[in-house]
Amino acid sequence: MADRKILLIGAAAAIGVLAGGALFLTQQRAGDAYAQCTGSAVAGGMDSFGTDFTLTRDDGQRVTAAEVFDKPSLLYFGYTFCPDVCPLDSARNAEVASILKDEGEDIQTVFVTVDPRRDTPEVLAEYTDMFSPDMIGLTGSEEEITAVNQGWRNYYKAHDEEDREYYLVDHMTNTYLVMPGRKTVEYFPRDALAEDMAERVGCFLDAA
Repeated sequence: MADRKILLIGAAAAIGVLAGGALFLTQQRAGDAYAQCTGSAVAGGMDSFGTDFTLTRDDGQRVTAAEVFDKPSLLYFGYTFCPDVCPLDSARNAEVASILKDEGEDIQTVFVTVDPRRDTPEVLAEYTDMFSPDMIGLTGSEEEITAVNQGWRNYYKAHDEEDREYYLVDHMTNTYLVMPGRKTVEYFPRDALAEDMAERVGCFLDAA
């Protein structure tokens, strides 16, 4: 009988903890307009992604983060010499933007190089135009590109120790959704499908 009483007390305590946790999460998300859209959980929260910057656009103009992210944007870090992953991801991101534009949404794609030595504005312009005339390519000095990648917690490493011309660059392949005001609200892994991404991004746009 005593054991049964102990078990009942323990169960009640566990239910209390779970209820308290649920209440805490509800209160925590109450002020988050995007809570119903979020599918990613990262240490530090999505607010920990992003930074101010001034980079060189693919038309040669120097632009700030505020000027780039003046509309909802799908942000990707890659490089034009990338043999497979970057073209596939860039094509998918362009498809997401196209799907949403067909639905009346105004969204753009942004490609930041992790290989500023080879990716000049001219090279970036030719590359991004293959996927969409609206895709923005950004480059800069080695220091500027390092700072931007650190802002979005993006790892990359060029293997150019022996070959300074035909080297490859390791890099992360997440795509970030950045809202006007430079607020990063979501990220998508490289295996995300265009249709699924468009639906999720659309949720954020509706909630904005």
